[in-house]
Amino acid sequence: MGDSNLSHIAPCTEMQDNLLHYMDSYDMDYGIPPDEIPDTTQGQAFFVATIVIGVVLVCIMLVCGCGNFIFIATLTRYKKLRNLTNLLIANLAISDFIVAVVCCPFLLDYYVVKQLSWDHGLLLCASVNYLRTVSLYVSTNALLAIAIDRYMAIVHPLRPRMKYQTAYFLITGVWIVPIVISIPSAYFTSVTIYPHGGNSPTTHKVFCAQIWPVDQQIYYRSYFLFVFAVEFVGPVIIMVMCYYQISRELWFKSVPGFQTEQIRKRLRCRRKTVIVLIGIMTAYILCWAPYYTFTIIRDFHPTLISGQKNSLVAFYIIECIAMSNSMINTFCFVSVKNNTVKYLKKIVLMRWRSTYDPGKTVDEMDVRTSSMPVTEEIECIHLRDLSKVN
Repeated sequence: MGDSNLSHIAPCTEMQDNLLHYMDSYDMDYGIPPDEIPDTTQGQAFFVATIVIGVVLVCIMLVCGCGNFIFIATLTRYKKLRNLTNLLIANLAISDFIVAVVCCPFLLDYYVVKQLSWDHGLLLCASVNYLRTVSLYVSTNALLAIAIDRYMAIVHPLRPRMKYQTAYFLITGVWIVPIVISIPSAYFTSVTIYPHGGNSPTTHKVFCAQIWPVDQQIYYRSYFLFVFAVEFVGPVIIMVMCYYQISRELWFKSVPGFQTEQIRKRLRCRRKTVIVLIGIMTAYILCWAPYYTFTIIRDFHPTLISGQKNSLVAFYIIECIAMSNSMINTFCFVSVKNNTVKYLKKIVLMRWRSTYDPGKTVDEMDVRTSSMPVTEEIECIHLRDLSKVN
C-alpha cells in the first residue's frame, strides 16, 4: 500500500468521465503522461518483489504477533517485571503488535494477493496508513526513551531514578506526539482507480496511497522535513550520543575500589545488555535509512527515478525491509533481554501442575517459584552504587 507517512503520486488515466475532475486536482506521477506510465505489476522484478514482500509480512505477523503478545501477557501476569525499562519496552511491543495483527493482513492482501489493488474502501485505506505511521513513530520514541533511561541509570546512577508518575507522563508523550503528527497521513490518503491489463475501462485496479494536492507541495515537503528531523535524525543523534557515553562508562573507565567477583559479574551483565541495545539501535538505522533516503530522492528529485519501470517495486521492497525492523526489536527485547520465554514456561508449568493438584491455586504455586530472577536489569541495577561504597 503506498507510503505510510509520505506522499505518493498515483498513476491514473481518463478511464471514465467522472474521473476527469479528480485528475485535474493532482499532479499524476510528476507530469508523466498517463499512456507512458509503465505497468509495474508485470515482469520478473515484480514477481520477485511479491515473494519478498509476502515472506516479510508473514514473518512479521508470526514473530511480532506471537512474540509481543507473549511479552505483554507476561508483563501483565508478573508485577515484578514492571520496572521502568520494561514499561517503555511494552509501548514498543504494543505498537508492533497492532501493526502485525491489524495492518499486515491488509498489506498482504494488497501487495501479494491482489497485486497492488485495494478492495477495502477509503476508510480502511486511511486507517491502515495511519496506524502504520503511528506505530513507526511510537517505536522511534520508545527506543529513544529507552536509550535516555539507560543513560541516566548507568552514567548518572546516583541521581534519583525517574518516578512512575513521570514515567507515565513520558509514555503518554511517546503516544500523543505520533498520534498528532500522523494525522496528515490519514487526511491525505486516497484510493485512485487506474487501468490495468488492457484497454477495457472495466479492467482496473485501485491504488491506495497518501496523495497531496500539487498546490500544497510546499506544505508536504515542509511537513516531511519536520517529521524527518523530529522522528529520525534527532532521535538517532540522541541515541548515538547516549550509547557513546554509556560505552565509555562501561568499557573505558575503571571501577574504583576492589572489584569482587560479584561486581565483575554485574559489569559483564550490564555490558551484555548495552550491546543488545546498541545492536537494536544499529538495526533501526540500517532498516529505516534506505526508506527515508529513497523517499527524499523520489519527492525532492523525482526525475531521477520517475521514469524507471521498477522504481515503485523497489520502494515497496525497501518499505518492507523497514517494517521488518519490528521483528528485530521483538526478538531482542522479548527473547534476549527479558527472559520472556522462561516466564512463559513458568506459566504453562503452573497451569499444568494446577490440573494435577486441585488443592493449590496457580497464585499459590506462583509464590513458590517467585524467586526466579526477573531481568538482567534487576541483577545489574546496583553495580555503580556498590562500586562507590567500595
